[in-house]
Amino acid sequence: MRGAVVPTEGAATRWVEVAAGVIVGAEGRFLLGQRAPGTFYPGYWEFPGGKVEPGESPAEALRRELHEELGIDARVLHPWIVREHVYEHASVRLHFFEVADWAGELNDHVHAALAWESALAPRVGPMLPANGPILKSLRLPREMGITRAHEVGVAAQLDQLEHALARGLRLVQIREGALAPADRQTFAHEVVTRVRRYEGALAVVNGDGALAHAIGADGVHLTGAALAETGERPAFEWVGASCHTRAELERAAALGLDYALLGAVRPTPTHPGRAGLGWEGFAALVRDLPLPVLGLGGLDPADMPAARAAGAHGIAAIRGAWA
Repeated sequence: MRGAVVPTEGAATRWVEVAAGVIVGAEGRFLLGQRAPGTFYPGYWEFPGGKVEPGESPAEALRRELHEELGIDARVLHPWIVREHVYEHASVRLHFFEVADWAGELNDHVHAALAWESALAPRVGPMLPANGPILKSLRLPREMGITRAHEVGVAAQLDQLEHALARGLRLVQIREGALAPADRQTFAHEVVTRVRRYEGALAVVNGDGALAHAIGADGVHLTGAALAETGERPAFEWVGASCHTRAELERAAALGLDYALLGAVRPTPTHPGRAGLGWEGFAALVRDLPLPVLGLGGLDPADMPAARAAGAHGIAAIRGAWA
C-alpha cells in the first residue's frame, strides 16, 4: 500500500485517502503483502492497495493499484468498512473493499512476499497498525441467526439450529426475553454447547450480560435502548448492537463495538405496515462506517449478494436463518 505511507506536509490534520482490497481466494482465504525494505514499517504485512489520486473514487483507485501492484483486474468490488489511523508520518483514511471477483495471474511488483491467510488462524505478522483491526472484522461470520424458541418451542429451535450449523451458519444471537429465566438459561446453554462444536462459530446473548457470562457466550448484543444508555463498551470479546438510524450506527462505532445490525431492510411480520429501508437506503446509512454492519428484516441467505453489493458485511435473520 504505497500511497498510505508517504510523508505528507500537515499530515496530522489532513487525511490521506487510501483504498485497500480484501482479495478473496480459495477457501475464503485473503491476500496479504509484506512491506519491502526501504519503506515505512518494513517487514509488516498489509492488505494491497494505495493512495486515492485526485479525481479518483476509492473504487477506481483500488482497481488501478491492484493492476499496477499485482497485475490483476478487479471485476467485482464490494464496499465494506472505512477506518482512520494516525501514523507519525501521515493520517490515513482507509476505504476497504472486498475484491469478490478478479482476473489475471498474480505478479507482485512492490511487496517482499505475498501470503494467503485465514482470519481464524493467520500465520504471518506483524500487521501494519492501520490494518490490524481488520483481521477481527474478517472473523465475524457473514450470516447471523436470531433464535425464537419462545415462538416455535425450545426443541424445535434447537433442531433448527443443528441443521443451520451443519449447512454453515456460524453466528447465533440468543434472543429469548419471553422465556422464564431458568428456561432461558437452560436453552442458552444448549445453544452455546452446539455452537462450540464448529470452528469459528460464535454465540452472543441479546441484552443480558450476566447470562452471557454464566453460559460462557462469546459476547453480548445490545438493544437500541441499551446502546443509548451504555457509557462504555461491555467487557466481552464480541459486542454488537441493534440500530435503526445513522446516529445509532455512529454511537456503536464510537463505543468501539464489533458490529451492528441495521433494519428493517424489508417489511416484516414483526412490524406490519412499516416500510423497509431497501438496499439503497441501507447503503446510504452504512457508508464510510468503521465497523461491519449486517442487514436485518425480511432476509434470508439468498439475499447475501444484494447485501454485499450494498456495503453490508452480511445478513441477520429471525425466520430466514432457520428455513
